Amino acid sequence: MIVIDSGGVRSIYLVLMLSDVDAAAERIGPYVRHTPAMTVEVEGRSVVLKLEQLQLTGSFKVRGALNALLGASERPGRVVTASGGNHGLAVAAAASLLNVPATVYTPESVPAAKARRIEATGAKLIRHGATYAEAAAAAMEVPDALYVPAYDHPLVVAGQGTCAAEAVADVPSVDTLVVAVGGGGLGAGTVLGSGGRHVVAVEPHGCQAFHDALAAGQPVDSPVGGVAMSALGATRVGEVPFAILRAATSVLVSDEQILAARDRLWEEFRLAVEPAGAVPFAAWLAGLVPGDLPCLILCGANTDWTPEG
Repeated sequence: MIVIDSGGVRSIYLVLMLSDVDAAAERIGPYVRHTPAMTVEVEGRSVVLKLEQLQLTGSFKVRGALNALLGASERPGRVVTASGGNHGLAVAAAASLLNVPATVYTPESVPAAKARRIEATGAKLIRHGATYAEAAAAAMEVPDALYVPAYDHPLVVAGQGTCAAEAVADVPSVDTLVVAVGGGGLGAGTVLGSGGRHVVAVEPHGCQAFHDALAAGQPVDSPVGGVAMSALGATRVGEVPFAILRAATSVLVSDEQILAARDRLWEEFRLAVEPAGAVPFAAWLAGLVPGDLPCLILCGANTDWTPEG
């Protein structure tokens, strides 16, 4: 059981447990893919790759989006969200599956590949502001709609936890889970779904809201930049994820390491991922991940990048 308290005060306002992840898995099971976990050898070391880039919409985000909609007290008549791209696409797809109208706010810098896929679901796309925070502020002002947060919500976190729960069920000998962190939803869900295993939370230098929150002892505003900012560019880690993620180890990798890891996933395994999806592999290649058999969550593939040749 994980107990979350408010700002260090011993007043409990939320309890999230593995049972919440189990309930999420039951809700979303008819809609999502059980993605493969592939064990490979790299430089004489074994590592498990959780191929979540093969998920519907090309990222893990649809898990949390569906759980938020299906777990609501009543089916919403309309949904709205804000996103750098992947969460917006997930909410749009989840709403389409459930025949609910959706509106998605994104920063003006949203990659064309992600914007195109959001609009293809039938959702309304609105570009607003330079950052995720600006887009989210506008989205939350929309009346008469269920706002689905990208990460700072118990149902979203529990939904994302189903990814790690699948991985450890498929490969029980995994001793460490490695996950890229933006706002913290997948990272916190990974802690919940890990079965008590060690979790390593990886961020790029310059896009490190969780790392900065740990240093400050609480979520704080953090600069956003770099090659993975469209997926990991939260200016502040969520309150709910941060309370859970404090159980994880924080490490940082460079943009150069991320791009090299992305290219290597393609060259050696023909796995095409976006930069955020390569972040855990970058940390593992850099020797920042402990354990005899880590599992790296390749979280997304929503990119127009194609390898040369």
